[in-house]
Amino acid sequence: MAHIDYYFTTLSPFSYLAGNRLEEIAAETGASIKYKPLDIMALFARTGGTPPGERHPSRMEYRAQDLLRQSKRLDMPFHLSPAHVPTNAAPSSYAIIAAQRAGGGDLGALVQAILRAAWAEQKDIADDGVIRKSLEASGFDPELTTKGLLMGAEAYAANLEHAVVQGVFGAPFYVVDDGAKFWGQDRLDDLHAHLKG
Repeated sequence: MAHIDYYFTTLSPFSYLAGNRLEEIAAETGASIKYKPLDIMALFARTGGTPPGERHPSRMEYRAQDLLRQSKRLDMPFHLSPAHVPTNAAPSSYAIIAAQRAGGGDLGALVQAILRAAWAEQKDIADDGVIRKSLEASGFDPELTTKGLLMGAEAYAANLEHAVVQGVFGAPFYVVDDGAKFWGQDRLDDLHAHLKG
């Protein structure tokens, strides 16, 4: 069975707009998923990307139009400029890493809950209370917010290194163990087709 390394940041609106489609594809095709949250700004610096706020105005205008268009098409609530974005992505990323290691809950639901909190509910995903509620709602121990912080920090940094080695340059980014790569939530249909052969 195929394996997918899923690179994302909890600050990515496009990762939010992926919804649960990756998990549905994995369930249908029998693929496994390794969730790899990373520091997207560090990834941009390493791979020639430009942070959204530093892009040319025409690119920023198109990005804004596309995000609103995609959210409407997907019928997903969305705020283009939520109250707490940008914020520190590390605490929520560490919690996802700790939950993946601990097991016992729904990891895809946790990732989606955190992304939804940022982009639909306008909550601060660096806030311990927001992370704890997301963990609990997804079947994980809310104490994971304070457990394994060092391990979380180490894995978060390692995810960035793995991303660079695997040719990742944005988020969301999906790398299949046969070397196939797919960038963006709008390439999930292509990932699905690839996994089905």
